[in-house]
Amino acid sequence: MAQSSSKGSNPGPKICVFTKPFNSLTFDQLANHIADLGFDGIEAPIRKGGHIEPAEAPDKLPELHEALTKRGLEITLMTTDINDPDDPLTEKVIRTAATLGIERYRMKYFRYDLSKDIHSQITAMQPQVRDLAAMNHEFGMQGLYQNHAGKDYCGAPIWDLDLLLKGIPKSDLGVAYDIRHATVEGGTSWPITWKMIEHRVAMVYVKDFVWKETSRPANVPLGEGRVAKDFFRMLRKSKYDGPISLHEEYLDHRDPKLVDDHLSAMQRDLATLQSMLAES
Repeated sequence: MAQSSSKGSNPGPKICVFTKPFNSLTFDQLANHIADLGFDGIEAPIRKGGHIEPAEAPDKLPELHEALTKRGLEITLMTTDINDPDDPLTEKVIRTAATLGIERYRMKYFRYDLSKDIHSQITAMQPQVRDLAAMNHEFGMQGLYQNHAGKDYCGAPIWDLDLLLKGIPKSDLGVAYDIRHATVEGGTSWPITWKMIEHRVAMVYVKDFVWKETSRPANVPLGEGRVAKDFFRMLRKSKYDGPISLHEEYLDHRDPKLVDDHLSAMQRDLATLQSMLAES
């Protein structure tokens, strides 16, 4: 794993944090809090209900970028509703981000119709994905598709992403590899799918979970759940040289009264992550 500067006490990859819980904050407040925690940047929700609505990106995204830059932070990536290159908002968001020097965005998911053949659906998705990758290339932007656990999510089993993205350069459209979701779906076989998709991974997502009695996964603080420390050892030994995005999702992100709790939780999770990376 390539090393780069980070604000924490330990050297290592750049680490950003998903700021979904902080819609109640001004951009300056957000930047100040995240800088004080020691992150290198943020994963910014630029989508419906996020920090910035897609239609408002040309006006408000520069304001967010400026607030973060003043504190030495970056928008490491945007979380978006983008997956259709023909949607007028797609080019608007991508063009604005590229002008500001933002390099990456996470796509909106595709879902399967389980009454139909899966391979045929992957084939049908490919022209849309290739057109989107071509737009990304034009603007010097990298799209990312996250593997997400769920019975009908394209990308949940991970092998399907290798088929979907066949022939597309990672620099145009890669994978945001989520070890939490990979463990939910893969159990003990997640190392196999990691090795399968590793060559396409351009971002790593980190969070943790436990199984509830209802056989549903429940998010927990990093290091307290099922995500194996072996993953961080494999990551360190791999050729992966991109950033890591920390997701704290075990507190209610919709309650503005919990802002301070989220900040404390993120600080603890960052320390845990840095320790895992250092030990690996």
